[in-house]
Amino acid sequence: MSEYELHPENWVDRYSDYLYNYTIVRVNDHDVAQDIISETFLAGLKSKDNFKGEATERTWLISILKRKIIDQYRKANSAKGKAEVRINYSESENEGDWLEEHISDPSEKTAHEVMENEELGLAILNCLDSINEKHATIFKMKTIDGIDTESICNEFNITASNLWVIIHRARTALAECLEHNWFKK
Repeated sequence: MSEYELHPENWVDRYSDYLYNYTIVRVNDHDVAQDIISETFLAGLKSKDNFKGEATERTWLISILKRKIIDQYRKANSAKGKAEVRINYSESENEGDWLEEHISDPSEKTAHEVMENEELGLAILNCLDSINEKHATIFKMKTIDGIDTESICNEFNITASNLWVIIHRARTALAECLEHNWFKK
């Protein structure tokens, strides 16, 4: 008998608010967030027989949710034809200048590359959850959501210089976390 048991009849009442808050900061779209949560609950119901009881049902649902969020980003990128990756090429005074590079179509990847990318995506999401919450939020807004500097500065009542210090600290913390949790695998 497992330590934890599933109670799908209570999922909406118990977890929908938490899952929504987790999702909305990552997708920044109310309708998409609700769709992802619905897909998460549906996937949980379909795979409930695979639940081993090694984690709480909330933790188990979050792991499903994370995969659904990654699927959403993958779907959005494949709809564009090519994924866009933002890369900062220098740590000079132009730290805010980002270049966009196009990478190959995800459908051209091998099964191993797809699995590795999915694992890296989960590692990045987990690392973002482990760093300073304000830094992670600002980092996501600027680098993932592409929100302009002025809007972020106004929302958080910070200067542009402070924004770039926060982005730098978030990158550093993210890199350290990935070094420990992904690259040393």
